[in-house]
Amino acid sequence: MQDDDAGHNGGHTSHHKMMVEDFKRRFFVSMIATAPVLALSPLVQDFLSIEFSFVGDSYLLFALSAFVYAYGGYPFTKGLYRELSSRAPGMMTLIGLAISVAFFYSSAVVFGLPGKFFFWELVTLIDIMLLGHWVEMRSVMGASRALEELARLMPSTAHRISEDGSTEDVAISSLGAGDRVLVKPGEKVPSDGTIVDGTTSVNESLLTGESTPVAKGEGDKVIGASINGEGSITVEITHTGKDSYISQVISLVKQAQQSRSKTQNLADRAALWLTVISISVGITTFAAWYLAGRDAVFSIERMVTVMVITCPHALGLAIPLVVAVSISLSVKNGVLVRDRRAFEQMRLLDTIVFDKTGTLTKGEFGVTDVVALDGDEGSLVRDAASLESRSEHPIGVGIVKKAEEMSLEPGEVASFSSITGRGIEGVVDGTNIRVVSHNYVKEQGDMPDEKSLEALLEQGKTLAFVYRDDTLAGALALADIIRPESRDAIASLQAEGIRCMMLTGDNAKVAAWVAREVGLDDYFAEVLPEQKSETIKRIQDEGHRVGMVGDGVNDAPALAQADVGIAIGAGTDVAIESADVILVRSEPTAVLGSYLLSKATYAKMKQNLFWATGYNAVTIPLAAGVLYPFGILLSPAVGAVLMSLSTVIVAINARFLSVDEQTDRNGGRHG
Repeated sequence: MQDDDAGHNGGHTSHHKMMVEDFKRRFFVSMIATAPVLALSPLVQDFLSIEFSFVGDSYLLFALSAFVYAYGGYPFTKGLYRELSSRAPGMMTLIGLAISVAFFYSSAVVFGLPGKFFFWELVTLIDIMLLGHWVEMRSVMGASRALEELARLMPSTAHRISEDGSTEDVAISSLGAGDRVLVKPGEKVPSDGTIVDGTTSVNESLLTGESTPVAKGEGDKVIGASINGEGSITVEITHTGKDSYISQVISLVKQAQQSRSKTQNLADRAALWLTVISISVGITTFAAWYLAGRDAVFSIERMVTVMVITCPHALGLAIPLVVAVSISLSVKNGVLVRDRRAFEQMRLLDTIVFDKTGTLTKGEFGVTDVVALDGDEGSLVRDAASLESRSEHPIGVGIVKKAEEMSLEPGEVASFSSITGRGIEGVVDGTNIRVVSHNYVKEQGDMPDEKSLEALLEQGKTLAFVYRDDTLAGALALADIIRPESRDAIASLQAEGIRCMMLTGDNAKVAAWVAREVGLDDYFAEVLPEQKSETIKRIQDEGHRVGMVGDGVNDAPALAQADVGIAIGAGTDVAIESADVILVRSEPTAVLGSYLLSKATYAKMKQNLFWATGYNAVTIPLAAGVLYPFGILLSPAVGAVLMSLSTVIVAINARFLSVDEQTDRNGGRHG
């Protein structure tokens, strides 16, 4: 599927490029034919005070103008036919009608109808419309390259390792699960897999938005298309094709691009009405000037100018261009949007409920406090870690990791054994050491009168007590480690006026401790998985718009119930059906980033809609000629310039979309 997606996207991109080249070619060819049309036009000759005529010059003028109309105007007349056939009049209808009225009226004058032709206005109008579309489509290509950029990230070949240890270069498409590949320094990882040999750092910034390289070693997962750092590694492939991370992301981006937002539907309805209004105002303008005594040429010119200047092109592109840039920006920052409507609604959230384990916390035991009764915390941790290095229990792993963080060298262990259901014991550097549970200490009657230990137990933490030669030396408190960025994320969301709550199946003591540590507004503890969605619904019934942040597994019902379901820490498993927004990184700060991006996207949509509609409110009266008594009159060509300029401004404004813009508007709180 990955190759299919890439191929499909490549075909779409190449088609778009062909259209850009087609407009470019038609523009330059039409410009060449325009020069003699201008030279032969009586009005241009009068303006330049020159006279240039010969027998049959009007027929040559007609022939050249007919060529520009047929060749240069073809995209617009074809669009006119297509829109009217589908009963969906729009931009091409207006342009096609405008140039057709101008051409056929002028042609009728050449062949005997009393009046004046305006071929030069016709050809310059077509030239400017071609130029405007050429420039605009180049802007569109620059704004909507998310899929193309993703597909281009994948390398084309890999160094597959054979059974005899030799390597051969093979195409990515020939890799399968279980294959082993060599990834050299500076190369891209060919597909998702697990490192089986070597250590390195991996740059995943283009995939997850993680700006700093991530240290990787044996057993760690790597994502296809991430860039290997300084070390050679051997990777065993786990996912290829449609199951790979980048293929799933491409699929999600396509889904987001194809889904429609409420704002887009509003813009489409407005564009349709603007087309109807434009045709009505154009006909009314012609009738008003003609009945006021102006000739047909002047009246038709006013009608054509109204139709051209009110083309709803900018309005039609106002939302799609912002969406394209928003999707591209979100992908680069590790935010994957499954449902654009939900993402658009994210800016309206007033409550965000976090799952605890794996979201606000790391989901792994770690030492949070060290209580050494003799005051020597280092030796207490060292003794416990030396013994626990022989154990695979999660508590033991957490203690060993604490010793590594404190750069403590483990001692020599002898006579290691287990105390059934109570702990472990052994001899460390000649000293008998026991690491035991709280119940063991109570049974021995050795529980010290330490307020600090009581406080730790009140927080719901697990205590591992350490004995040295039958004397209680102290205790290590362990808990699910709170992510260091959780506090900042909660504080920043609260600064945006959002209530932050927690939903967990853990006991009330642990929940209270986590809530207090990260600064939550409220929490719900001891909630069973099947009760989580009910809790979300109760909050909604109180009149709140709720976002739910979870890992997408046990939290699936709650994610689906929430106004916006946000799956966090998806890693390589991005196919989470219950989530509206998927955050690749396991960081609560990414929730803030996606919220701000939603606000910035909507603000940019409003800016573009305001410009696209406000522009018409000003230019329609000018095009109709209300300022003619003051000597101000817009020609069809000038109208085309203004219309094209409006479209280009909308495209450029969309390109400036950034989260920083929203941040700055909010006072720079999240720099």
